[in-house]
Amino acid sequence: MTLQDNRTPKTVTAAMVVIGDEILSGRTQDKNVAHLATCLNDVGIQLLEVRIIPDIEQEIVDAINFCRKKYNYVFTSGGIGPTHDDITADSIAAAFGVGIDHHPEAMKILTEHYIVSGIEFNEARKRMARIPDGASLVDNPVSKAPGFRIENVFVMAGVPAIMQAMMQSILPELTGGAKMLSRSVGAPVAEGIIAADLGALQKEFPEVSMGSYPFYKQGLLGTNLVLRSVEPEKLDAAYDALLAILAQLDADINKI
Repeated sequence: MTLQDNRTPKTVTAAMVVIGDEILSGRTQDKNVAHLATCLNDVGIQLLEVRIIPDIEQEIVDAINFCRKKYNYVFTSGGIGPTHDDITADSIAAAFGVGIDHHPEAMKILTEHYIVSGIEFNEARKRMARIPDGASLVDNPVSKAPGFRIENVFVMAGVPAIMQAMMQSILPELTGGAKMLSRSVGAPVAEGIIAADLGALQKEFPEVSMGSYPFYKQGLLGTNLVLRSVEPEKLDAAYDALLAILAQLDADINKI
């Protein structure tokens, strides 16, 4: 490893696979992607891909096997409930080529939960205790039915409140890298005016991701410019250069 490699911040990556016909049909609006991205960014993990796929086993198998080989972590949401279309656990087992059965600890947790609740722990509900062989449980303090982890894949519920609670259980297990930092500025300049300068700036600072987002507020046309990087010194240098460009355009900037 070279000295430059030692100075380069470690990048840790992740993908999310959102599973469910209800998301694709528009009947249910996903609220989990933004929450996951925020949690991961806070611990230095970059969410680089999100896939939304149907409740079809082969689709789940293909997505999981692709993502788990490409990224450090994979997170799924949806499809681990008691109904016939909750096939995520079986599909994850198929992706890893392992068996699946009622997990003793999961059965214990759910048995106690339904006794206290006074609700029958029927065969349908017992499906939620089926965990792929070799997986460890992810705590679910909300509805008790656990998620699970197998290698670098974390499987969570789709209901936002439950998914978010599971995520809090997962976070201590994650090893992050350098945190993604950002600097933003808003200016009353159309994208077309700043585009060439922004493109040149991007070439000058390839380690800094640069995005432009047009807005129209109260009759004012402008652009929000966002710079992101895991390298603070280069981010600051790129930001200063951007401010200099805007100054040359005589833009009344608004640092965000």
